[in-house]
Amino acid sequence: MSVPGTPMVRICLADDHTLMRDGLKEMLRTDPGFTVVGEASTGTEAVALVTSLRPDVVLLDVEMPGPGAPEVIRRIIRTVPETRVLVLTMHDDPDMVRELLETGAAGYLLKTVPREELLAAVHSVVRRTSDSVVLVVSRQTVEQLDRQRSRPRQVQLTARELEVLRLVAEALSNAQVAARLFITEATVKRHLTNIYAKLDAVSRVDALRKATAARLIDAGGDGSPWGRPGAPANER
Repeated sequence: MSVPGTPMVRICLADDHTLMRDGLKEMLRTDPGFTVVGEASTGTEAVALVTSLRPDVVLLDVEMPGPGAPEVIRRIIRTVPETRVLVLTMHDDPDMVRELLETGAAGYLLKTVPREELLAAVHSVVRRTSDSVVLVVSRQTVEQLDRQRSRPRQVQLTARELEVLRLVAEALSNAQVAARLFITEATVKRHLTNIYAKLDAVSRVDALRKATAARLIDAGGDGSPWGRPGAPANER
């Protein structure tokens, strides 16, 4: 319940499913202290909307068209640092949880959470201190995150990112990688953007070198991870 005189919590919704956004709006309207001020269906729209409206909280899905959740979070934090990003997803994946929290998300919730927990999470991220996060995932994911924290930090690539990187090491173009994996070329580019960010790489060759040094992929017989002419220079 809102307290008289307390400012309304302004919320933006970023999800490419209209039904999901409609359901979230209905749940959020049950708290008189919340108001939904905008909606986006792509990562690019989400960044533009948050930049324009400067909401208190953005509820962000991780699988929307556009630059990908890590890059969307980075852009939002860079342009509107006071906005709290609360990830809301179906993915109960400890690697994804860790990556997005380290990128700057204020919380990570599964879409299976009850309405009361969602409302409480939004209130919590608005009040939170800079070193605390809201986390609603399975016990198994929490346990795996605890185990990861006890180990030295290593670069973590998802299984799909490793598939993309290995095909890039075969000197395939983005279009060829997309055809091999039955995904779109835009999805390949999004995976490469995430790979570059995780490896702190600036190009395909740089990413391959760093991935090989980190033993994420195997080097070729000549000590190089590619061994054939690379992809076109305009493909990153």
